[in-house]
Amino acid sequence: MLKGKVRAPEIDRPGLEWFNVERPLSLADLRGKVVLLDFWTYCCINCLHLLPTLAILEEAFPEEVAVIGVHSPKFAAEKDSSNLRDAIARHGIRHPVIQDRDHVLWQQYAVRAWPTIIFIAPDGSVLGQASGEPSRDKLLRFVADLLQEAADGDQLEPSRLSLTAQPQPEGALAFPAKMRRLPGTALWALADSGHNRIVLLDEDGEVVRALGSGHQGFEDGTAEEASFDSPQGLACDDGVIYVADTGNHAIRRILLAEDTVETLTGTGNRGPVLERVQPATSASLASPWDLAVAGGALYFANAGTHQIGVLDLLGSTVYPLAGTGAEELRDGEADKASLAQPSGLALSEDHGTLYFADSETSAIRAVGLRQPRMVSTLVGDSLFDFGHVNGPFAEARLQHPLGLDLLGDGALVVADSYNGVLRVLDLASGEAGDLDDGSYTCTDPVCRPSAEPAGVTVAEDGRIFLVDTNNHRVLVYHPENRTYRTWAA
Repeated sequence: MLKGKVRAPEIDRPGLEWFNVERPLSLADLRGKVVLLDFWTYCCINCLHLLPTLAILEEAFPEEVAVIGVHSPKFAAEKDSSNLRDAIARHGIRHPVIQDRDHVLWQQYAVRAWPTIIFIAPDGSVLGQASGEPSRDKLLRFVADLLQEAADGDQLEPSRLSLTAQPQPEGALAFPAKMRRLPGTALWALADSGHNRIVLLDEDGEVVRALGSGHQGFEDGTAEEASFDSPQGLACDDGVIYVADTGNHAIRRILLAEDTVETLTGTGNRGPVLERVQPATSASLASPWDLAVAGGALYFANAGTHQIGVLDLLGSTVYPLAGTGAEELRDGEADKASLAQPSGLALSEDHGTLYFADSETSAIRAVGLRQPRMVSTLVGDSLFDFGHVNGPFAEARLQHPLGLDLLGDGALVVADSYNGVLRVLDLASGEAGDLDDGSYTCTDPVCRPSAEPAGVTVAEDGRIFLVDTNNHRVLVYHPENRTYRTWAA
């Protein structure tokens, strides 16, 4: 008979906020089901990789299995319930989610890492736990075996939970990510991630064309028929848009003249650590988050393995540039350095340095593209050191930055995502500050603060565009007169 040794601690506790259900659920409410408590935090790429597997389980066993997400925040911004609500909607999470803001359940269940799954038997006892990112096939088989054992012991009491999913945005854009100028045109390409497509915008911020069907999928073909899955990053060349198709673990190419979308690399499945040169057609990536192109090299932030890779467009090969696959902040030779979820890329004007936003260490770092290739950190200290502090680089702190771009030839502008602001790193003085120090004026009829902006790009005329992700819009900043406004929404 399926039975654990320890009674599971109660999950319906005072002060915990619940999402996707009308009321909190107790273990008594879940009796007769196999329960999976998924301890996660929405910044964590490994946690995000687990969500599709959990969705498969929920669809396969809608009455026998109950998945309960226990959101245990790492960053201060993740404790804000409005941010969590947006994350639940952005990732299409349908199961109940608990905001465990103070890690009450985390401590009760002796959890030590994100993600961790706690398995609870139909009688309310703990069966065990699995930390890290489990194999999809193994997890599915394990749960199926648990259900069979519970059925043999006449322990299952199948029933459906009453769920209320978070509403999706209804505007022209949904959780947009990164934006880039299309060379030689007056158009901008924007990853409209929540709509699973790329859109082209004119100088007035109006959508003039959508590329991709808008349906979540992994299909090549015409620009109208092809499908993407939560694309995040872009790089543009003459007549070409390269797409970091994050949910498909792939890099795609849109050929505008031919009106086609094709896959350059990525199999659709989450890949392992990049270790060697391999053919692009058979290489497996892991949540590519941003791109930068120079000549025949397409650099990509392989967030899922904490590396930066290179797609050789001429030789059609993929190889690692920086990062061992370990998740931490360690500088030095590129092949021995450690990164932590790189999520934004920007090339120096001479193409000799690739700057990157290392989101999980709240750091801005750089890798030299000429020998000897070295990784160095401009701002940031460790996985758990973050904040909103200006001043010398050694003392400055960010909170989970996701995007950056060059600001002139001597500075970087950073989308400091979880602080909801634009930061400027002066490379000459080694000082960090806020772009808007209080001197900028918002000219919108109704002004509101930015919400987890994921992308920033600087126009040739000095305008700065901030992709304001959770507000489903793009802002434009005018440094010459210190104003900003909504440009696209």
